[in-house]
Amino acid sequence: MLIGGIEAGGTKFVCGIGNEHGEVIERVTFPTTTPEETMEKVFSFFHEKEVEAIGIGSFGPIDVDRASETYGYITETPKVKWRNYNIVGELKKQFDVPIGFHTDVTAAALAESTWGAAKGFDSCLYMTVGTGIGVGAVIDGKPYQGLTHPEMGHILVKRHPNDTFDGFCPYHGDCLEGLAAGPALEKRWNKKGQELTDHPQVWEMEAYYVAQALMNYILVLSPKKIVVGGGVMKQEHLLPLVRKQVLELLNGYVALPEITPENIDNYIVLPGLGDNAGLAGAIALGVDGK
Repeated sequence: MLIGGIEAGGTKFVCGIGNEHGEVIERVTFPTTTPEETMEKVFSFFHEKEVEAIGIGSFGPIDVDRASETYGYITETPKVKWRNYNIVGELKKQFDVPIGFHTDVTAAALAESTWGAAKGFDSCLYMTVGTGIGVGAVIDGKPYQGLTHPEMGHILVKRHPNDTFDGFCPYHGDCLEGLAAGPALEKRWNKKGQELTDHPQVWEMEAYYVAQALMNYILVLSPKKIVVGGGVMKQEHLLPLVRKQVLELLNGYVALPEITPENIDNYIVLPGLGDNAGLAGAIALGVDGK
């Protein structure tokens, strides 16, 4: 069974073909420009393939309510040209196959729980820290949504005592994304993240914000596994700092064996699918939709 996957990111689109085992057989990447230019490349890629379904893991916000008139739309995104774009509808015009649709991070959570670092668990949380901060959750084996999909990257966090940066989120200023996403690092310190590797104060502050978020998610959702990915998390020294601060913040309140100094390394982990988590997630949505 061949399934198409589209990881629709704010910076780049990744299209690929995979199977029901999560194996990626083929992939192609191109920049996210205008809807017209970008989607023409998507159509061209899939017109040559024979897929039984397509899954889309998209940047958001998006409308995931199947009863809504705007189901399948990218809605109030900061990417102005993509606002109110009917991405599912445009694909349906081209391909007569089932189409699965959710956020890119929810897709990644589904992939990690199906084939990756959270395989075997019926709940997990996937957080990406990169150009933005997004979080998706799988609860009882299904992608979580209520009125809409979660927007856990925009929660409010306490400021670090030494942080004077205003925040860059156009909607909330100093929310989690506004303080801890990749652009916040660059704007606060006036350097690219890769140029800041040897500056411990940078990563202590970053860990302070990410750990606060994870503490909140643990207290609210109690996921059985937390997977943290994205470009910022590729700083190898960052995840150990995050784990340490999560333990300090919880201060023993959640008294479970998974959340202890001995086991935290196996509870908060990097993606098992590596850089394929997003695309594999889109393929998982396609499998799910079929």
